[in-house]
Amino acid sequence: MSKPRLIPILCLSFMALFALGPVQADPLPTIRPSEWAQPLETPYTLFQMSPTLYRGGTLDQGALALLETLKVRTVITFLPESDASWLSSPGITQVQLPYKTNHVDDSQVLSALRAIETGQSKGPVLMHCKRGSDRTGLMAAMYRVVVQGWSKEDALREMTEGGFDDSAHFKDSIRYMMRADVDKLHTALVNGECSTSVFATCSMKSWLKTVSEGKPAP
Repeated sequence: MSKPRLIPILCLSFMALFALGPVQADPLPTIRPSEWAQPLETPYTLFQMSPTLYRGGTLDQGALALLETLKVRTVITFLPESDASWLSSPGITQVQLPYKTNHVDDSQVLSALRAIETGQSKGPVLMHCKRGSDRTGLMAAMYRVVVQGWSKEDALREMTEGGFDDSAHFKDSIRYMMRADVDKLHTALVNGECSTSVFATCSMKSWLKTVSEGKPAP
């Protein structure tokens, strides 16, 4: 075949390929990482983060039997409404720590992490909010990095890709996590401090109480 005839044929071949468009590969099966919170087969949106920690959304009286089956001994809510309206079991401790992700600070995170650890000393803990994604998602991610030693990247990936909600809802949580000083939070948690800053409201209250009681300042 002569060279002049070869060029038009090659051109037509390339045009045919472009006309067909890109070849679509079969999607790879999505496998949920085993270290992520695993969904439970229940009527409620519940996930198990560890043998002693669960996360979820709104619950009602119908969940009492399930909590007993899971041997939950502490329920932490991040909502302004108490769980007392549905949680009547005397064997389950109720903890209410309401907050908003667009106004969260280190003291609130430490309060939640400390409540989780205190609850775990008695048995499994369930933390929840309304959808089980935004407020619960942030505290779950902070538990991962501060207590369990995960990287921020891994915790954020679980938060946003774990099937808890549309990732558009996590912008405030992501913003807080990216600026959080994990080492300071861990140190404050271990030392029993209420915040990472001596100028935080809770730290000032603690200092004033120490002064009024005549005790040496820490």
